[in-house]
Amino acid sequence: MRRKLRDLKEHTSGVAMVEFAFTAPIFLGLGMLGTETAYFTITHMQISQIAMQVADNASRVGEADVLVNRQVFEDDINQAFIGAEKLGEQNEIFTNGRIILSSLEVNADGGQWIHWQRCRGAKVHDSSFGVEGDGETGTDFDGMGETGKEITASSGTAVMFVEVSYTYTPVTPFEFYGDTEIQYTAAFNVRDQRDLTQLYQTNPVSPVADCDTYSADRPA
Repeated sequence: MRRKLRDLKEHTSGVAMVEFAFTAPIFLGLGMLGTETAYFTITHMQISQIAMQVADNASRVGEADVLVNRQVFEDDINQAFIGAEKLGEQNEIFTNGRIILSSLEVNADGGQWIHWQRCRGAKVHDSSFGVEGDGETGTDFDGMGETGKEITASSGTAVMFVEVSYTYTPVTPFEFYGDTEIQYTAAFNVRDQRDLTQLYQTNPVSPVADCDTYSADRPA
């Protein structure tokens, strides 16, 4: 028996396998953490870019006419959302998130108000900064954005304010970050003299991206 124990003590062929069994889970976990962190960071960048693209596109849209101010149509807004759909295809932006586009303007009393608001996305999320009609009269509505740092519009123009809310889905089996809520905002002043009286309709009528609808599908 003692001889067998001595022989076993001198037998080291399985040491590497034992060491691997102890260290493999650690390295595997670190590798997955690195992968998840990289994907999480990239997703943040992509959601931020989507917010900026929608705000930028919405600030440029409209039918150009040298005789009248640029008119913006419901279809223009739908096209801005389609652009976000293409950019956020990998993230399934409208399945896992929601985009809210608001036109921030100056009311008749000189205060800030949300003239109109359009939304798209299956995620149940309402604007954190106000809904259509807020501030229509008076001067109590401070604008849109973080408290104390609100974005405001100037008289005779408008600000396209975009809020994106997105639920992050982990790419690895281990939920290092869980179902983290990612939110970004962006704002662009309209680029041309714009007709601010309303959102116009085409003929035939275009669907409206109503904020009472929660769906990943294009408005129909």
